[in-house]
Amino acid sequence: TTAFAASEEFREAALELAISLSSGPEAELEARELGRAVSAFLAGQPERNRGVFLRRYWYGDTVEEAAQWAGWSLSRTKSALFRLRKKLKIYLEKEDLYHG
Repeated sequence: TTAFAASEEFREAALELAISLSSGPEAELEARELGRAVSAFLAGQPERNRGVFLRRYWYGDTVEEAAQWAGWSLSRTKSALFRLRKKLKIYLEKEDLYHG
């Protein structure tokens, strides 16, 4: 995959997410609360886990790129991301920000 194609995929995914969110003051408040909660969650994680998470889900790196950045194997990186997503879901449920 070229960098351009990966960038287009990332933009498309972000657009789908944005479209699915409702607009208005209530949605903006929820988005701010969600951002605050995710930041608080990440602040409590070990630095390398936090970095891998941000590189994958904020900067749009591939899992391979995040693994290379961390100096981890692909398997370890996939496992770390899986565990972080699971922990984040639990954290957001406790904060009453996830109802899935």
